[in-house]
Amino acid sequence: MDSRTDQRFDSQGAGITVQRALELPGLRSGLPEVLAGADRLQRTVRWVHAGEVPNIASLLKGGELLLTTGYGLGTRPADQRAFVRTLAERGIAALVVELGPRFTRLPAALVDTARAAGLPLVQLHREVPFVTVTEEIHTEIVNGHYALLQQAEEVHRRCTEALLGGGGVPQVLGILADFSSNPVFLETSDGRLLYAAGAGPEGAEPLQVWEGLRGPHKDAPPPAGSVLVDVPGGGPGTGSVRARLVLLPVRAPLAPVHRIAAERAAGILAVVLMQARQEEELAARGRGDFLTDLAEGRITPQDAPAQARVLGFKPGTGPLLPVVMRLGDALTPDGGTASSSGAESGGGWAVLARAVAEELASVGVPVLLGVRPVEGRVPLLLGLRSESERSAVADRVAAALRAGVERAGMQRPGAQPPVVVVGVAGGWAAASAGLRHAAETATAAQGLTDRPWYDARRLDIDLLLWRLRDHPDLAAFVDRTIGPIRDHDRRSRPPLLPTLETYLAHAGRKAETARELHLNRQTLYNRLARIGELLGTDLDDPQSVLALSLALRARRHVP
Repeated sequence: MDSRTDQRFDSQGAGITVQRALELPGLRSGLPEVLAGADRLQRTVRWVHAGEVPNIASLLKGGELLLTTGYGLGTRPADQRAFVRTLAERGIAALVVELGPRFTRLPAALVDTARAAGLPLVQLHREVPFVTVTEEIHTEIVNGHYALLQQAEEVHRRCTEALLGGGGVPQVLGILADFSSNPVFLETSDGRLLYAAGAGPEGAEPLQVWEGLRGPHKDAPPPAGSVLVDVPGGGPGTGSVRARLVLLPVRAPLAPVHRIAAERAAGILAVVLMQARQEEELAARGRGDFLTDLAEGRITPQDAPAQARVLGFKPGTGPLLPVVMRLGDALTPDGGTASSSGAESGGGWAVLARAVAEELASVGVPVLLGVRPVEGRVPLLLGLRSESERSAVADRVAAALRAGVERAGMQRPGAQPPVVVVGVAGGWAAASAGLRHAAETATAAQGLTDRPWYDARRLDIDLLLWRLRDHPDLAAFVDRTIGPIRDHDRRSRPPLLPTLETYLAHAGRKAETARELHLNRQTLYNRLARIGELLGTDLDDPQSVLALSLALRARRHVP
């Protein structure tokens, strides 16, 4: 049953209509005749009351269908007019008067007043058992409520199945949006958008609907007919609100069944959000999903600016700078290495997102920060004023990211810090490609000699080697090229690989190599000679140097 189209029930789905009540056998057997309010027979009948006292209006709450034989109407026209006016003011659904000993026809004062007040007035030409009428209507109302509850329970069942099947918040919102035929939004308690689902008018994106109706007016009441349902948080009995479901009636009216379904969905979302632990994490995940979708081409550069504005990112007209921080596997907030109370309680990504965001506030440029827990990444977009400030901003951002990791309790003493990779600055199309490149490069850069940040363009060789990590030829190349040095270092001291790495990093400049290794020149010369002897190669030969450099980079990716 669809409460929006079935005329047995009122448009709000909370009772039956006056029209439907007149069609039931009890009232129909009384040959009902509508004398006033024929255009208002779709009013809601929420209950039935029978009575014969003059002040019966004081006993009613509104929405009732009142059955009477007329003894309480009075004999004077003034009393009859007052009787009808008080009922209309009380908001009853209809007045049904049974003709008989009291009235053989209803007085003109009664009829005229009902017409003026817009109150449906019905006279019954035959006697009917009022108890039968009451039972029939109440049964119909209860059945209607049960039908609505069945619809809401079906939505609840589908949402539960979606979660058990591995779905999350987007799937729950999508089911609710399909059921209500309207866009559905999940906001934080202070009005920030977390998720959206369902199309708006003429297929408009839900983010466009939210930005037009909710984005600039978070503190204003929602449009008339909207449904807002709090998603509880903080544990049973606390009364705290973690988020809010918002259904906007932009494509079709919303009925109480949609509120009931939203309340059922809110209970499910409370469980999902409890697992996420923190609103900050949920919002950061949403931004991380947006940045990942942009990187992987699921969001076009043309659509990205509008969606970014909804997420709070307004970069201006300058170039965009993509940045990706990747935590080492031992440092991920869910890896159990953190010592902060937030991380220990399971809200590590929320703690990290909040700490990093606070550190980034001092950078002085617009920032869109997200998290991707599955990949252990923190993607960002920054709005620059010009390309010339790329390096300076990258320095500040890398320092802020590292500081945020330390504040969140994710950095253990002696552990390698997270890798920060900075992409190419440019427009939205460049940001899409840059985020994808930086994300891949950040993975490939794990284990490199520590720098505050890496330029993604200078790590393409590392990225290529990382992509070849499972190819047996790469392991064979590493073993063939530097295997003798690795064998030496397993057996003897001092190790020679650090000397070779430093020598190549300084492009064969012996004085700089000796200074960095704190060696005198003769000791360095002896070590380089020993390396050349073990490898059977000339360290001054460009081809040999290239092969050694590649092998040293590749050894991080092979056993």
